[in-house]
Amino acid sequence: MNVAAPVTDRVEAPATGPVKEDRQRTWWGRHGRRTTVWSLRIALLLAFLALWQLAHGIVSNPMFISNPIAIGEQLGVWLGDGTLAMHTWITVQEVAAGYAIGVVTGALLGFALASVHLIYDVFEPFMMALYSIPKVALAPLFIVWFGIGIDMKIILAAVSVFFLVFLNTAAGVRDVDRGLIDAVRLMGGSRRDIALKVVLPASMSGLLTGLKVSIPYALIGAVIGELVASNRGLGYLINDSAAQFNTAGVFAAVAVLTVLAMVLNGLVGLLAARTNRWKPLDA
Repeated sequence: MNVAAPVTDRVEAPATGPVKEDRQRTWWGRHGRRTTVWSLRIALLLAFLALWQLAHGIVSNPMFISNPIAIGEQLGVWLGDGTLAMHTWITVQEVAAGYAIGVVTGALLGFALASVHLIYDVFEPFMMALYSIPKVALAPLFIVWFGIGIDMKIILAAVSVFFLVFLNTAAGVRDVDRGLIDAVRLMGGSRRDIALKVVLPASMSGLLTGLKVSIPYALIGAVIGELVASNRGLGYLINDSAAQFNTAGVFAAVAVLTVLAMVLNGLVGLLAARTNRWKPLDA
């Protein structure tokens, strides 16, 4: 009589080796590529500065085109006497306040108007017409309304940011997949559920695009206000240096504005990375 051997369940250990290797390879691939990109960026910047310094006095006119060493010396002088810190802080306040006001108002109004198609269709041509007005043309009017203090620069920066955030947020809202909205309605979702759980997350890509592209315009709005009428800020430093034919001072102030724009872009990039964590990683 044959007795069947007892059947035992075997639980095989998961093959974690290849999975771990794939994860490590992916991690090293991402970080290795990031290191390579930053190394190439720094090398490109250093090469540009070296060529600029070598061309000084040979190809370019020293009176009109300064050189990196003179710009560094000017920055050192401004850092030593506190000029750079004081004027940079004024511009940072104007840019930050104007950017925050423009982002909040543009995002809220863009989301609210674009959620109701009829209302958005009515307001869209007026918004586009206002957006098309060169913001530098508004500076004299804002001086009459708000004076030459910091309020005028903040409002000019906010107006420059508002339309970009509004239009990009509205575009994100209007591009939401109608199938998702219909699916939530079939499951008994209310208008509030559709707005908060479908439209808002789906429109985040448009909002983040508006946040990123509006950073230079916040700087432009604040600096235009300082160039038109001000005795403080980086725009004033540019004006004052140009009036004294101090080309190194002009380039130094522009370099600080460039660094400020890079820092703001980096902060928005961190926000975008945290907001888009649900998206799959690039291969």
